[in-house]
Amino acid sequence: MPVRIVTDSTCDLPPEVIAEHRISVVPLYINFGDRSYLDGVELSRDAFYARLPSADPPPTTSAPGTDAFVEMYRQLIAEGASGILSIHVGSALSNTFNVAQMASQAVTDVPLRVFDGGQITLATGFLAVHAARLAASGASLDEIAASVEALAARTHAFAALDTLEFLRRSGRVSLILFSVATLLKVKPLLMMHAGQVVPGRARTTRGAIDRLIQMALDLGPLDSVGLVHAAAPDRLEMLRQEVESKLPGVPIRMVGDVAPVIGAHVGPGAVGLICLQAPGPRAQGVA
Repeated sequence: MPVRIVTDSTCDLPPEVIAEHRISVVPLYINFGDRSYLDGVELSRDAFYARLPSADPPPTTSAPGTDAFVEMYRQLIAEGASGILSIHVGSALSNTFNVAQMASQAVTDVPLRVFDGGQITLATGFLAVHAARLAASGASLDEIAASVEALAARTHAFAALDTLEFLRRSGRVSLILFSVATLLKVKPLLMMHAGQVVPGRARTTRGAIDRLIQMALDLGPLDSVGLVHAAAPDRLEMLRQEVESKLPGVPIRMVGDVAPVIGAHVGPGAVGLICLQAPGPRAQGVA
């Protein structure tokens, strides 16, 4: 039996893609008050984003326990997995990787590796799909892990937020920075590569979209891109049109909805551009 691939609910892969590639997804938790919901299982994206703006107190998020990972790993072993590669949201953003790593120590039946994707949303999802395709072709765990690591080095995520309000509410940004950004009426930008998050800003929504495109162009030749949005279909369409106009010939591999666990921090209105650099000497961080 082939190697099986595990990821978490922040991957933002569409359900049909998860089913097609037999990827197993461990959900994180979104917490409203004293009630917890399994991300993507017990709370739909529509319901979450309708509730988010007026939620008081704001929702919190949490990683699953080790038992959830151990159960998933053992289930795959029972199904005949010859090995497992578990790929997760960047450890700089979530404790999920650390929990999975601890859980892996309790499973010794088959080779099992836990990989810190150093990424977020569809950028993590693309790594999982790549791994699943290699697994389906009969690649070994070592071969898959090496290839995923190489792809992660060529993967960049750029996001434009509508506001810093939800990062402030979740404790991810200081009140001083929030106050300055609000006074200047800027649109926050976030860039993530190899586990590092770099902030930026633009003055308008159009300016933010233009900046995402420019950052993609700065990477050099691209293999493909993905688009994501947090209850922002109009901005998603704006971004799509700019990609098709300014990045001609670069395929849009996938479009995803930002999961509630990520949406709780970035808020509604955010859009993201996931870029996979073409292999070559320029396939590294933005200069």
